[in-house]
Amino acid sequence: MTDIPDSTRFDESLQLLLEGYGFISNRCQALHSDVFQTRLLGRRTVCLKGEPAARLFYDEALFTRKEAAPLLLQATLLGKGGVQGLDGEAHRARKRMFMSLMTKPGVDSLVAQVGREWDLRMHQLSAAPDVPRDLFIQVQEIFCTAVCVWAGVPLKAEEVPRMRADLGSLIDGAGSVGPRLLRSVFARQRAERWCANWIRRTRSGEYVPAPDSALAVISGHIEADGRPLDPKTAAVELLNVLRPTVAVAHFVLFSALTLRWHPEWKDRLVEQPALAEPFVQEVRRLYSFFPFAAARVRKSFSWQGFEFKKGRRVLLDLFGTNRDNALWPDPHLFRPERFVRNEPGPFNFIAQGGGSAAQGHRCPGEQLAIELLKLTTLKLVNDMEYRDHALPADINLRRLPMLPTDRYLITVLRAGRCASKLSVA
Repeated sequence: MTDIPDSTRFDESLQLLLEGYGFISNRCQALHSDVFQTRLLGRRTVCLKGEPAARLFYDEALFTRKEAAPLLLQATLLGKGGVQGLDGEAHRARKRMFMSLMTKPGVDSLVAQVGREWDLRMHQLSAAPDVPRDLFIQVQEIFCTAVCVWAGVPLKAEEVPRMRADLGSLIDGAGSVGPRLLRSVFARQRAERWCANWIRRTRSGEYVPAPDSALAVISGHIEADGRPLDPKTAAVELLNVLRPTVAVAHFVLFSALTLRWHPEWKDRLVEQPALAEPFVQEVRRLYSFFPFAAARVRKSFSWQGFEFKKGRRVLLDLFGTNRDNALWPDPHLFRPERFVRNEPGPFNFIAQGGGSAAQGHRCPGEQLAIELLKLTTLKLVNDMEYRDHALPADINLRRLPMLPTDRYLITVLRAGRCASKLSVA
């Protein structure tokens, strides 16, 4: 049995914050190993990268998600009691609830609602072409409005900015410290109260959403033990529908920036709209939403000569696996052609988790994210004319989640069916 390489004798929590997405890959390269151990938040932690590691990590016989996520993530991004922290039949029963919402008709319905909200918002913005707008915030508001309509949760127009800010803060503060973290904690509390209120009103009959809506399905869900979800957990799961949809705005922002950094793709997408899927898959590969996924060792075992001890926290490098030289030739280059004839595998392309979406811990909304990205990317190149006011020079990979170093400001000059024209102010 070989000892797992150790990156340091000291806690590296600060180094993780300073290095961000590159933390695991940097040490794998230095140690010449895709497996190493370190200490984070005072706990011994094993870090993994690569396709074999992903295949191992998503083996539920060896790993559990229970108590794997740090408490700060539960207080911000995930909430407590949600599907991400479950295993076995409890996880499968809860996952079936989400998969019942992510059927093709369900996905198509939400994508169509986003399309309507997008067209309405862009026509509104084109009426004020001299006012620069933050594209990221505009897309978040479009998605927030659309997913609440689709989920059956009433949201007044004047409530959209606050709800957008809260849902966005759950995502933005999850990997931070200081003010961003505090805003995220308070946003989680407000959003859970808001969702729990609609759960209670639905169960009492005071409010009756459409029977196939997320609000109705989650309110009526029965657990594997025969009990309904308590209101707080139901609120967490309702947010697990709303929040990830708004989170797709991150990918839309990078898709829009990629069109500016690689302008030849605007013409290619106009001429060959079928290339939209390879384009957005490459965006997802390069700009992973979060860098790592967490689990704990369920029982002691050995793998590739290394001993994994029961209870040890393990991090899988999503970002590094999606940019692994062993899996992706020229991994740091933007090349959508790599997806034209090659179907990504369940363990080599893990932007939203690995394995099976239906049975495992891969995100059930991944196909929705892809369809939303295809829709919005084609609208950017076909349905509007807009002008840049500030083009970010770089991406901050030390920030969790990653964002451009500057806001991407645009003005919409014209909305509607037209070949895209984009000029720089």
